[in-house]
Formats: sequence, structure tokens, C-alpha cells
Amino acid sequence: MIARETLSYEPKPLPDRMERSDEEMIAAANAHLAIMRQRHSVRDFDPRPVPRSIIEDCIQTAGLAPSGANHQPWHFALIGNPQMKAEIRKAAEAEEHRFYSRNSTDEWIRALEPIGTGPDKPHLVDAPWLIVIFAERHGQFDDGTRYKNYYVPESVGIASGFLISALHLAGLACLTHTPNPMRFLTDICVRPKSNKPLMILAVGHPSADASIPAAAKRKKPLDQILSRFD
Repeated sequence: MIARETLSYEPKPLPDRMERSDEEMIAAANAHLAIMRQRHSVRDFDPRPVPRSIIEDCIQTAGLAPSGANHQPWHFALIGNPQMKAEIRKAAEAEEHRFYSRNSTDEWIRALEPIGTGPDKPHLVDAPWLIVIFAERHGQFDDGTRYKNYYVPESVGIASGFLISALHLAGLACLTHTPNPMRFLTDICVRPKSNKPLMILAVGHPSADASIPAAAKRKKPLDQILSRFD
């Protein structure tokens, strides 16, 4: 919570300055690229437990992301309770079944075919943890009055990327899930109406027979995602 008396600019010397040679930076960038190439979205989870402290450290990493005016307009609901996970699965699948039956010939459905998704979401109960990511449209000063948050989708998107990377670097797999609509998550997670749910991350270890769709390995090459202006 932000206190009004802290709303003033105070320059501070850059802490934690990192000094590396060009060679060290090249090696570090290549090493990170190599490990992120091993990240896969997984739908088949092993039921073995994952210590909560690991997930909490990853969420703390997400909280270090840059944000508009440093308002940090995000909230993470961490769910391991089996009853809550079952409730989320039931509500999510109800929305998914409506979506698939209503849009059976839609272009979006056809685009999903190579990924192999459908309306049934067992990962929502199989994964030991669910993380529901919320975007906070506004915050609250310590005196109870509201303030507006800025660049909310961009800020929460960056934090979500931090979180997914942290989970992978910790040795865990995750799957993003975005049921539509997602309003039920606000109620289940007891969040205020100013909080908009953006996605569910199912998190855990991949099962022994986990698979990924072949299409998921088709990534655009660098020359298709990069424009150079040296």
C-alpha cells in the first residue's frame, strides 16, 4: 500500500551494478537462451508436491518487474487447496464447453487444432499449484482513497513473463490458461471488483508421459521477429 508522503522524487545511486566484459555478456545471453529453449507448456502434470516456498520465491521475482509509475498493479492468488482447484476447474470447463459449442466453426477453434486443446481441463486439478494472475485497475492509499494505475495490461504482462521464466529456471513446468469469461475467478479468489483476472498458471512437475504438440516447437526465426536499425 502506498503512503501519500512517499510520493516525491528522490534520486538514489544505482544499486547492484553489474559489470561484465563483452565476452561474459555474450556467454550469459547464450546460456539463458539455451535454457529458455527448454521451456515448454505442459498439460500433463505429476501429482508430486512442490514446496510452496519455491512458488513464493518465483512470485517475488514477478513482483520485481517494471510497471507504470511503479504502481505494481498485480496480484497473485496461489492455490493448492484441492476443493478450490476443483471449483475452478468446474467453472472453467463450463465456460470452455460453452465456447466450443458456440464457436465450433470459428477461425479461433481451427487455429487451436494443432495445439490439441479442448474443453476439458484436468490440469487444473492435477497440477499441485494454480496461480491466478490479477490486474488491479486502481490501487488504494494507506488512508483508503483510490489512485489510478497506469499501463496495467503492459505491466502485468511483463510480470507474468518474469514469473513464467522464474518457474522454468526453478525446474518447474507451467501452462497458461485463459477461460473466457473469467469473472468467476474474482469471486473464488475473494478479490475486489477492481481486480481483473488475466490468466491461470497451472504449475508443477511434468508427468512421466507428458507430451507437447509438435506445432509448439515451430518458433519464428530471428529474422521474422527482429528489425535491425544499426
